[in-house]
Amino acid sequence: MPVGAVLLFYSWAPSQEGPILRCNLSSWYVEPKYRSYGSLLITTAIKDKSVTYFNVSSAPNTWPIVEAQGFSKYCRGEMFTLPALSRPVAGAAINVVSESSGPTDLPELDLLRQHAKLGCLSLVLNCGGERYPFIFQKHRVKRILPSYQLIYCRDIADFVRFAGNLGRFLLKRGMPLVLVDANGPIPGLVGFYTERRGRKYARGPHIPRLGDLAFSEGVFFEI
Repeated sequence: MPVGAVLLFYSWAPSQEGPILRCNLSSWYVEPKYRSYGSLLITTAIKDKSVTYFNVSSAPNTWPIVEAQGFSKYCRGEMFTLPALSRPVAGAAINVVSESSGPTDLPELDLLRQHAKLGCLSLVLNCGGERYPFIFQKHRVKRILPSYQLIYCRDIADFVRFAGNLGRFLLKRGMPLVLVDANGPIPGLVGFYTERRGRKYARGPHIPRLGDLAFSEGVFFEI
């Protein structure tokens, strides 16, 4: 009979070299009597060297264990931002993408549609003839304060540039606070940075970048 389990989220992610396979190593459990086999369970789950594995929800007491498993820290913490307090960019317009709508010439359209189907807020910001995709998911800080978590953008610099526009759009939906992965305070954003939570690890050929939690456990449940 099963005495342990590990939850894995596999997905294909775009890159300049073409689609890459990556896996979000999420929760795991082994019954106390067999706890000594826990390391073997994880080692077996992450043995494919062609896959990029990442862990986005490790508890502080497990950080040494995660590092001993060959994972490297790529995100040190996160920033709690109030983007509505930033100055908006003139001429920017924001449209919601549903699972059946959106600009057909946008490279990330399928990504936006799939996340909309999973309950995320998928947006396309239009400015100066260019389109910028963003994905947010509802989140509660300490399970109390409602907010959004930034799930996807092409570059954190895009979020910083259009923080005022995005913040006002999200504020109308009752969410003034946005959580953003960061390795320090982000210039141009109003808020505060912490390393008490938000640390993320990865191992494999393609380390994730900040601002890309697509198809991770953060899409499906709060982390």
